[in-house]
Parts: sequence; C-alpha cells; structure tokens
Amino acid sequence: MQTKYLNIAVLLCVCASTAFSPEQLQNRKPYAAGRFYTGKPDELKAQLQQMFLKSVRKKSENTPLAIIVPHAGYVFSGEVAASAFSQIDPNRKFERIFIIGSSHTSVFDGASVYCTGHFETPLGTVKVDLDLAKKLVSENSLLVNNPEAHQYEHSIEVQLPFLQHHLHSDFKIVPVIIGSSTIETAKELAEIFKPYLNENNLFVISSDFSHYPEYHDARAADQLTADAIKTNKASSLISALDANKKKHIPELATSLCGWSSVLTLLYMTEQMPGIMVDLIDYKNSGDSSYGEKDRVVGYWAISFSKGKLKSQADEFSLSEADKKVLLKLARETISEYIEKETIHQIDPSSVSANLKTPCGAFVTLNKNHNLRGCIGRFDATLPLWKVVQNMAVSAATQDYRFSKVQPGEINQLKIEISVLTPLKRIKSADEFILGKQGIYIKRGSSSGTFLPQVATQTGWSKEEFLGHCAQDKAGIGWDGWKTAELYTYEALVFGEEEGK
Repeated sequence: MQTKYLNIAVLLCVCASTAFSPEQLQNRKPYAAGRFYTGKPDELKAQLQQMFLKSVRKKSENTPLAIIVPHAGYVFSGEVAASAFSQIDPNRKFERIFIIGSSHTSVFDGASVYCTGHFETPLGTVKVDLDLAKKLVSENSLLVNNPEAHQYEHSIEVQLPFLQHHLHSDFKIVPVIIGSSTIETAKELAEIFKPYLNENNLFVISSDFSHYPEYHDARAADQLTADAIKTNKASSLISALDANKKKHIPELATSLCGWSSVLTLLYMTEQMPGIMVDLIDYKNSGDSSYGEKDRVVGYWAISFSKGKLKSQADEFSLSEADKKVLLKLARETISEYIEKETIHQIDPSSVSANLKTPCGAFVTLNKNHNLRGCIGRFDATLPLWKVVQNMAVSAATQDYRFSKVQPGEINQLKIEISVLTPLKRIKSADEFILGKQGIYIKRGSSSGTFLPQVATQTGWSKEEFLGHCAQDKAGIGWDGWKTAELYTYEALVFGEEEGK
C-alpha cells in the first residue's frame, strides 16, 4: 500500500508475543500530532469546532452502524471527516468503537489489534478495550499483538480527536491495523468482527480514496468507487477498483488506499438485511486552499445504517432449490427446442409456489465468458417458470445480435437468470443505485434497459451506464436519458458455472 506522506520508512514488523501481563502495558504516544493535525490542544479544539460547523449535518434518523472516514491532514480532509462523524448522535453511548485501517507503514500477515496500552492525543487519553482486544488476539490466529504496526501509523490516530470532540460520553476503542491486503484476509476478518457489528457498537473504517490523479479524474474515479460501495456488495467494489485500474488514469496510484478495510466492512454488511448506505460528503485535496489541482487525493464520508425502508427485492425471494429448478428448466428447454423444435413440458403442480408467482425475468446466455444471447420481459402476467421457459427459447433463437444457437454449442453455454422486481418510476438519476438496480429508459416509443450486473461487468460510472443505455439500447442518444422517463428495478441474479 503506498502512502501519500513522505519520509515514512517501510517497517518490517515481527509479531509480538500474545502473552500479556500488567508490566507490558504502554500507551501509544501521538505520532500524527504536529504532522496531520496541530499538536496544541486549544488550537485543535478550535479547528475541530470549525470543521464540525462546516460539515454536512445528519441526513436521517437511522443510527449508523459504521462510517467510512478519510484520514489525511485535517486541512485537506477534516471537513469531510467531520461530516462522517456528524452522522452520530453525540449523546450516544457505545460499548466500544472499532477503528479499522489498512497499514501504510508495514506488511505482515493478518491484522494487529493494539493490546499493550491506551492511545494518547493532545486532547487526552483514549482507552482501549484491553480485555476484548486480548480476547480477540488469543482466540483468532489471524489477529496478532504487534505494537510496532501502530507506532508510526496515522490512520487510527487521526480519527480520535474527532471522537473526543464530538461524543459527550466516555468511550473505548478497539484499534485494528490490517497488514495483509488480500481479499481472503478481508473475508476472514469480516467473520471475526461481524458478531460485534450491531447497535451497541460503532465501526469507523479509515480510508482515503484516489491518490494523485488530477482534480477531475479524481472526482470521476472516486464517484465510481463510492457508487460501488453504495451497492453494499463486496464484488461491486472489487470490480470498480479493477475498472479504474484498467482505465489507466494518469498518476492514479490507488483508487482506495484502505480498500482492504472497506472490503472487510462490505463482507460484513452485504449479508445483513435492511442495510442502507448513504454517500454523505465528498471533497478532494484540490478543494482545499492548501492543495493543488494537478495532483490530488480524494475523500468520501459514507454511512452504513440499518434502514426501515425495504429494498425493491426484499418482498420476494427464491430458495436455492427454486434456483436450481429454473436453471435446469432453462437448459432442458433450450436443448429440446434447438434439437427437436418442441417445448419441454413440465407438470405445473410440481413447482413451488414461488415459481408460480407472476414475475418478469431475463435469461442470459454466455459462451466462453462472452455474451451469446439475452432476452427478457418486465410484464408480470405469466408464472415465473413459464417466463423463464419462454425467455430461454428467445435468448437462444431470437436475439437479433446473434445467430441461432447450434446444437454443438449447448454444452458450452452458461445460463444466467435475472428475476425482476416491478418497475419503479424515479424523478432523477440521483435516485438510481448503480450496481444494485437495473435501469429502464423510455421516451416516446423508444425504450431500453440494462440489468444491474452490467455495471459490475463493465465498470462504467453512473453517467456512462445511463449514456450507453440511452444510446445503445433505447436509441435516443448519449444524453437522451436526461429528458426520458427513468425506471429502476432490482434483480435476483443466479447462474450456472461456465460450460455446465
């Protein structure tokens, strides 16, 4: 992981012993004070007060379970950080606050939980929940007690003065530095920390966004990354980071310096019902009077809360058995129609009640990871099993972009089914959630749609997604969506393995 702060040497850390005794306790002294923020208490208090006055105020009544907060110098990212912390009720009492950051200074396996003392800042001492910290390390081989990993690491420390200023009650923290930036590590850490992600605790995820592109490139890259996070899907974030990398944006060193920390959060929240992700505030260092426009770092404040509003897809679900039945039905229908030009017959009484529900659906055929056909319908007038049959035949024989599937190709196909929720009219593109929702664009007699997964597959930004749909699918020009009727829908998407 690259750091944007110069003259910080890379430390080769050796994991410390996990045996604990009272004489080992030693507070972690401030490192970032005087570097990332002023070390003078009175000046710091005044600076924090001004940043909170300029911050974006609380957007909803939902209590955040987690926030993503930047960790740069306060003159650059302080107002965005204050916007994130402003989402928290200052009178709230937490059992503990987990602060998770990705290491800028050392590389080691797993993650380090600080167990050897408390954290000090110019505003006083912040207590570490030492009992829980030691328990986590002793019970999980992926977690270590490695004080050296925290000594020169700023990503946790810079969050503490905001908490000290904003919260009226005392609090304890669990400081975690991730030393191994891998997807597998993020998944394992999510399993460890997920039991603690509830209304009694707060998770603070410390990360900046793009590093070093010019101002407008940073805004575009950071929006794509934030839109992916808003879907609350780890796979969407991974795809967005990859898409930004493939664009070869000049001077872009990383799209998300704490990506392993954010990914850990998403692996926790994506399986939790009712999670709402709010993009609170955005700036980059070029917006500061201290920054330049030609080489910037991006900052987002993002809140994760348990919302009361239901997703469009919450009211309908399919069991794993239902999905297998539909995939088998689609394959058998295609095989019989291509080889015999007859429709595979089934006994309607043999299918579940879910499969008898009227729904829209799309059937997508892929061959060697390339599209081979895709056709669907929004109308919810036929039972789902019948729609899947009809669309399977249509995708194999009637997609004007491709020739009819031949018998020798059938075993090379991968079948994917997208079961659709009813269309929902939206007033503006601001209501559209890229990667989570599909879009249906209609102007006059012209219309077109993209399924939700198209965003993940292409890595397009929201504007690119809408532009391509308007131009390539609806035929109303790149900007045609701006004057068209916009509808969203969600999809339950499932499919076969390649070649099955």
